[in-house]
This record gives sequence, C-alpha cells and structure tokens, in this order.
Amino acid sequence: MTTLTIHTIESAPELSKPILEKSVKTNGMLPNLHGVLAGAPGILQAYQNLHEQFVNSSFDAEELTVVWQTINVEHGCTYCVPAHTAIAHSMKVDPELTEALRNDGLLTTPKLQALQDMTLSIVRNRGHVTNEELSAFYAAGYGEQQVLEIILGLSQKVISNYTNHIANTPVDAPFQPFAWNKSA
Repeated sequence: MTTLTIHTIESAPELSKPILEKSVKTNGMLPNLHGVLAGAPGILQAYQNLHEQFVNSSFDAEELTVVWQTINVEHGCTYCVPAHTAIAHSMKVDPELTEALRNDGLLTTPKLQALQDMTLSIVRNRGHVTNEELSAFYAAGYGEQQVLEIILGLSQKVISNYTNHIANTPVDAPFQPFAWNKSA
C-alpha cells in the first residue's frame, strides 16, 4: 500500500510542476518516484540536480550503473533496481554486468569490482573506509575524484531508495519486466 501521494502534474505543488513537466519530456512519462518526490519541491529539485551532476561525473555508463545498482541492491529498493535495469539497457550496458549487479555476482572486470567494493564499503561503513580499501581502489585505476563521485551517487540514491521504502512506490509499467526482490 502506498503511504505517500503520487502526484500528477495537475495535483503537484506549483514549484514542482515545471520539474515534472521536464521529467515527462525527458522520460516520455512521469515516473512514479518523481510523482512522490513532487510533494516536496525541494527534494524533487535536489534529486534532479544530483542526478544531472552524477550522470555528468567522470564515470562511464557501466560505472554509473555499478554505483547506482550496488546501492539500490544494498538498500533493497524494489523500485530502483528495476528502473536502473531498464536505464542500463537504454545506456547499452552489458546485460551480464547488469545481472551480476542484480544478483550479487562477481562483476565483469577487476576495475568494476573495485568500484563496487568501494561503493559497498562507503555505504556499509557510512563513509568510514580504511587506508587499505582506498589503496586498493586507487590501484584499480580510480582516484580521489571518484571516491567523492561515489558519495554524489549515494546522495542521489539515498533520496530515491528511502523515499521508495516509505512510499512503497509502485514500479512503473516500463520497468515491470525487470521486477526484483532482494534474496534472503
């Protein structure tokens, strides 16, 4: 049962309406998550800004997907995992990588595995990572910028994952073929 309102452009607060209109133009639909976030224009704007900044980070499509899906799976977000599976397909990310992320499998390259390991450490340890973890991450070819960009992606995912948990946001029709539940 949904516990927060899923707004339409018509029912949304005035400050959310132009953001939702842009969302419809960008996505060809109004994602339910955006409809929920519209209830507080500031969080909707923050989410959109964080998304834009993260997409324009130094990460490529596979790396963006690793960070997003690692966090989505760790948080058990049954809305975001299917949504980002569809997004990964649209970004031409290797389906083998997408399935490994969804199912806690080993990733397709050591560098991507290092990115997932660092992302998980940041999430699970609330930013308290060891010098050894940082050294391993740097040895894989990443740097300080990417550590900070993981935190940027995490900021976006905290907004969406936590909102979806509270709202019980229904998965949008285009994402339903990629339905997902965290295994025990």
